Amino acid sequence: MTDDPQALIPALPVRHMGRRRDRRGRGLRGPLMPSIMPAWRTRSDRFDDLVLACMERLEDRLTDRLAGVEFGVEEVPPSEPAPWEHRAVPLGRSFPGDRLAGLNDRIVVYRRPLLTRASSEDELEILVRTVLAEQISHLLSIPLEDVDPDL
Repeated sequence: MTDDPQALIPALPVRHMGRRRDRRGRGLRGPLMPSIMPAWRTRSDRFDDLVLACMERLEDRLTDRLAGVEFGVEEVPPSEPAPWEHRAVPLGRSFPGDRLAGLNDRIVVYRRPLLTRASSEDELEILVRTVLAEQISHLLSIPLEDVDPDL
């Protein structure tokens, strides 16, 4: 028996992170496609870009009023809705800020519920624009027609 406490700890196998293996003699595996191809981007990235484009379009009309508003995308809404909310799955939410706590106004769009409701890319864009316009209208207490007259 040794007095060295390190001798009692079993050694873990060492992985060489930088080394790749040539499995089955077919050459080293590489990426399936280069990063410049459109398919490289994930569905989540494409949805984020769509929300950003819709938000920028709406922000052009209300630049001064949306100066302190933060926008975000989450996968799904929380499982337990607030007591005052109806039981339908929300597509987006607006959260008023708290100036004392240093929190800005926030608008959150939920990706999965929007994707399940839209049957095409064009319909998804219209749905995202509508949800963003409704949440901005609710947060700023202005009519929906003032936010996006095209709806």
